[in-house]
Amino acid sequence: MRILRGKEGVLFLLGLLAIWHVLSTYVHFSSKYLFPTPLVTARALWISLPELFKGTGSSFVILAPGYLLAVAAAVAWGILVGTTPVLNRMFSLFSRIASPVPPTVYIPYAIALLPGFRTAAGFVVFVGAFWPVFLSSATGAHTLPQRYRDNARILQLKRPEYLWRIVLPAALPHIFSGMSVGLVFSFIMLTVAELFGASAGLGRFVQLYADYADYPRMVAGILYTGLVVLISMEVLEQIKKRVLFWVK
Repeated sequence: MRILRGKEGVLFLLGLLAIWHVLSTYVHFSSKYLFPTPLVTARALWISLPELFKGTGSSFVILAPGYLLAVAAAVAWGILVGTTPVLNRMFSLFSRIASPVPPTVYIPYAIALLPGFRTAAGFVVFVGAFWPVFLSSATGAHTLPQRYRDNARILQLKRPEYLWRIVLPAALPHIFSGMSVGLVFSFIMLTVAELFGASAGLGRFVQLYADYADYPRMVAGILYTGLVVLISMEVLEQIKKRVLFWVK
């Protein structure tokens, strides 16, 4: 069992692949064409790679600005709200009302209201990422240990320096947790938005081949999108490890 330790995730995925192969190859049911075999899907994925790479670029042109702007705004506002009682009391009711609203409900209105699809999609990506990062940032700032506050008071740090040198570093573990959740929400929001009106992108790829009933390519697009999200999450995790090198 020691040989298998640490490889449980890979074994689980291989098990799912085996189950997929058996069900799609040997089990007969009425909608069999909806379930292409792994081999057929792999072939469709290989053929579609140039189109998928292009779609990835189109998606990230929208995702990156919306996500990064949401992180910057959410961290700044979250730290201010978490350290300022008046702002906390002022904004807490609104955040409790607005944050649970699924960002998907904004998509049709944003597409109709804003001047172009990229602007509308960037907006819903921003909304999807903002609330997880904001809530985590505010929590991290609000739960700052009292000894940190006391030391800052003894050192007579001015407020900007206090927020930059004391509050922000202490809140970073919470902030990165929110960033991880926000990144997943950003991909979800972008993909859903691309289903509505994009001319390119990963969501558009899946929707296009679903409309043409080309299910091998559709499934290949879904798997490829999952791989892109996995790689993006791993990049963020590596950044987190470098920034939070003191956290074990």
